[in-house]
Amino acid sequence: MSKRQKFTVITLIASLMLSLLIATAYGSVPLPLKTTLLILSKPLAYISSSTSERTIESVILIDIRLPRVISAALVGASLAASGVLFQGLLRNPMADPYFLGTSAGAALGATLALSLTGATALFGWGVVPTFAFAGALLTVTVVYLLATIDGSTPVIRLILTGFVVSAVLMATVTLLIVLNSHLQLNIRHLVAFLFGGFGTNNWQQIMTLAPVILACLGYSFVTANILNAFSLGEEVAYNLGVNVRQHKAIIIIIASILTSSAVSLSGLIGFIGLMAPHAARIAIGPDHKQLILAASLTGATFMVLADLIARIVLAPTEIPVGVITAILGAPLLLYLLRNRANAYEF
Repeated sequence: MSKRQKFTVITLIASLMLSLLIATAYGSVPLPLKTTLLILSKPLAYISSSTSERTIESVILIDIRLPRVISAALVGASLAASGVLFQGLLRNPMADPYFLGTSAGAALGATLALSLTGATALFGWGVVPTFAFAGALLTVTVVYLLATIDGSTPVIRLILTGFVVSAVLMATVTLLIVLNSHLQLNIRHLVAFLFGGFGTNNWQQIMTLAPVILACLGYSFVTANILNAFSLGEEVAYNLGVNVRQHKAIIIIIASILTSSAVSLSGLIGFIGLMAPHAARIAIGPDHKQLILAASLTGATFMVLADLIARIVLAPTEIPVGVITAILGAPLLLYLLRNRANAYEF
């Protein structure tokens, strides 16, 4: 790693830490940074204390705001890393975490959860996130199996299959909304899921999914050299000794788990999986050894700040986070591609 790349990574880490602090301190009820730092310096002491002994500030920070901020960072890192994996594997700069039908599968899962149960929580873990996670993973599995013929899974067939399956699933979602009167009563919950947000996140959700996300992120770094080989083409990768079929399946599984985990925490939030990898690629280069880390940090920081903006712009009303990421992410990506094109390598 060159000095410039080291400086970039250090800057990204510092930016993430600063954004986490600011997002934890500010919201519809802003708190002094001094108070925030004091509470965050000993969170276990506040958690273990009885409810009567806890201050309003500690309740807001530890029980409400901190789970939300951590969820945003995990989701941003997951979507960004997943975007890097898919783009590197498929050698397609337009590939994003949802292109295999993950978003459509998650939307159908959430729709079924609301239409069948109407519940929003079960033992501290949401029924909607659970169904969304299962729907996303099942859809990716179906897309991959449909696109695989005689042990071969060409990129173009994979992309087209994902597009077709997504169209069918979204049509099914629309049909369910029209036909199910019970679902129409819960349409607000479905809309909130489709546009993304972190308002209902809690520690149990984080403790369940954080180990999965961190493990997949860790394995993503292991695949860096494989992705570098894939960037030269599948035939070249095969000649370099890479088991193309096996590693392609593993990378798709890891990226899909990252995306499904993110969806179950936040709903459907777009543009992070495109914007963060491209921004990181311009800043640090195409080598996946550094790119995955840089993109994960970029995605986490951007998502934390987007959620902060969603909370404070029209406080106490919250804007869906997916709206903020699209409004900010699209112009930023266009700016990077137009004004930093000479620094861009794929």
